[in-house]
Amino acid sequence: MKNYIQDIERALYDVRDVDKSIYKSDAGLTEEIIRDISRRKNDPPWMLEFRLKSLEVYNKIDLPTWGPDISALNMDEIVTYVKPNARQVDDWSQVPDAIKKTFDRLGIPDAEKKSLAGVGAQYDSEVVYHSIQKRLTDLGVVYTDMEKALIEHEDIVKEYFMTLVPPKDHKFAALHGAVWSGGSFVYVPAGVDVKIPLQSYFRLNAAGAGQFEHTLIIVEPGAKLHFIEGCSAPRYNVTNLHAGCVELFVKEGARLRYSTIENWSRNMMNLNTKRALVEQGGLIEWVSGSFGSAVSMLYPCSVLHGEGARAEFTGVTFAGKGQNLDTGAIVVHAAPKTSANINTRTISKSGGAATYRSAVKVTKNAPFAKCSVNCESLMLDDESRSDTLPVMDIEGDAADIGHEAKIGRISEEAIFYLMARGISEAEARAMIVRGFVEPIAKELPLEYAVEMNNLINLELEGQL
Repeated sequence: MKNYIQDIERALYDVRDVDKSIYKSDAGLTEEIIRDISRRKNDPPWMLEFRLKSLEVYNKIDLPTWGPDISALNMDEIVTYVKPNARQVDDWSQVPDAIKKTFDRLGIPDAEKKSLAGVGAQYDSEVVYHSIQKRLTDLGVVYTDMEKALIEHEDIVKEYFMTLVPPKDHKFAALHGAVWSGGSFVYVPAGVDVKIPLQSYFRLNAAGAGQFEHTLIIVEPGAKLHFIEGCSAPRYNVTNLHAGCVELFVKEGARLRYSTIENWSRNMMNLNTKRALVEQGGLIEWVSGSFGSAVSMLYPCSVLHGEGARAEFTGVTFAGKGQNLDTGAIVVHAAPKTSANINTRTISKSGGAATYRSAVKVTKNAPFAKCSVNCESLMLDDESRSDTLPVMDIEGDAADIGHEAKIGRISEEAIFYLMARGISEAEARAMIVRGFVEPIAKELPLEYAVEMNNLINLELEGQL
């Protein structure tokens, strides 16, 4: 008898659309390609200059020498810009049928009707749908795509764009600065409470291509926002790349919850960068689920810049066959009385590798900082791997920092205990795994992101 925990069902997400794009850049990364993308985007001169300088930085920086093996990534074979045969609209009925069917399958229109105040949908390199409730615009809330923001709110974009994640940060930040396309811009005025979430969904359909959306969110003093991000792609036999960038600015006394489900296909390199700057008394809440991709390197970072700033990170990672998911969180305490909690669960099965990697930095300017890190890992068989790699860099004496890590397999004693009470071995194993992820899974926005349900429930099943 063989019992196992079934992999996440991906049939829904792996449905491919016929490629009907009307333009693709040449594969590779050259100045000519960058200029072509910029021209097609109608960039202002300063953005073209920014892209070209980012390309220079990219060519000077080496690939990371730590983390998962990404040698399979060959940028000479990656198409960095794919324009779908669609223009941006604010009415689902006007989205081309082939693209609309994809988002219909993923449940985006239903989610918008039931529980979202605004939705953006990106297909390959372009946002094809965007909407926001009028009551929010009446309050001064701005929710639009980055290209439109660059035209209508150029001063704000120019002030903040890639200041938190500069191109020199690492090679894929520089790549993003050169070829970014699409993404979301959100501005919440001081004191405004956006009670219903906004959601952006990113779908990469083209084979051998990359997606490089940029998300810029500014939550002014005393304001509140919940933003949901979803991602998926069908599976191909060639490498695809995701190197997006998220920059979050949480001002004094503001609160932002940023929920993400990364559900890329098993041929995807997911090399995403996310960072938040939190001012005095502000709060950033990260809720992160990492399920798809062949390789992931994802470590959302919270820079606690103002006194009393706080960060909460809740994450779950599920690595199955052929996956190497290297995930975690970073917190920088840069002001007095800042606090953070990191709570993660990782699961690996069928030879998958799940690595939890964290970094906690307490500067000399952060007396009385507090940070608690808790990471638990569960391996479901003898061929899988799980690693925990925490780093603590404490410069001051007046800090309260704690770390707890647990790595193990399903306890045979626990299985025996449950079976002795009439529960089958398969269901006993499934119950233990459900209990393991429940503290994390309950934080994920199931009530809003309908298409994510199968991922979060993990569909545990025993078979003979």
